[in-house]
Amino acid sequence: MAFRRRTKSYPLFSQEFVIHNHADIGFCLVLCVLIGLMFEVTAKTAFLFILPQYNISVPTADSETVHYHYGPKDLVTILFYIFITIILHAVVQEYILDKISKRLHLSKVKHSKFNESGQLVVFHFTSVIWCFYVVVTEGYLTNPRSLWEDYPHVHLPFQVKFFYLCQLAYWLHALPELYFQKVRKEEIPRQLQYICLYLVHIAGAYLLKLCVLLLVCAAQAWLMWRFIHSQLRHWREYWNEQSAKRRVPATPRLPARLIKRESGYHENGVVKAENGTSPRTKKLKSP
Repeated sequence: MAFRRRTKSYPLFSQEFVIHNHADIGFCLVLCVLIGLMFEVTAKTAFLFILPQYNISVPTADSETVHYHYGPKDLVTILFYIFITIILHAVVQEYILDKISKRLHLSKVKHSKFNESGQLVVFHFTSVIWCFYVVVTEGYLTNPRSLWEDYPHVHLPFQVKFFYLCQLAYWLHALPELYFQKVRKEEIPRQLQYICLYLVHIAGAYLLKLCVLLLVCAAQAWLMWRFIHSQLRHWREYWNEQSAKRRVPATPRLPARLIKRESGYHENGVVKAENGTSPRTKKLKSP
């Protein structure tokens, strides 16, 4: 995983090199885009990666507000935030999940499921907080009718569009992570199923101009609770197994067998007779 100190080196641009350094490669690409903001020649192209495109001014009663619609340039912005998500994925894995799993001493199968559930819990928790913030600041909570009035919503507020772009970036980044994380072949179909379902409903809501933030927020909260409940159940089973192992009584040690001889036996390195006395004759003291 990225950001770790490695003692083993791999050939440049080999398969193992890309797997073990994919987050570092993504960080270098993101850094190049940010450096491009410093120069006037490349600033316009750099903003194409960072900021949502297709903005338009919409007149209001008091002033003008900036809204957005979608287009092909959104793919460039999504690509940039895919690399951002890969970096954040590595940070969560390195500084949170790996440290917890080391203390739990999980098996290889349980370790893989723990990493998957941990990443999804962090994502769903962040999405719920972000989605709730957008719903409150955009006035959808106080005026829920604005979610379906004047449909189709040709233009979207900045926060709504940026939320959709980041959601798409996360689920698109999950596809190459199946390769980077070396997911087992039998686990790939199951993970591909829910990744594709997320992509379909997020992309469909974005392209069809369905402002379904409340539904997305509720779905994220439900899935977060589901993964947390599943993970707590696995931890409870794990701790029960560990407690059961500690309660198993240790096998008592048998006492050391005494090696008998014809004239006696050995005890603590001293030869004694059958009656417990030393077989050696005592010397009589001279009067």
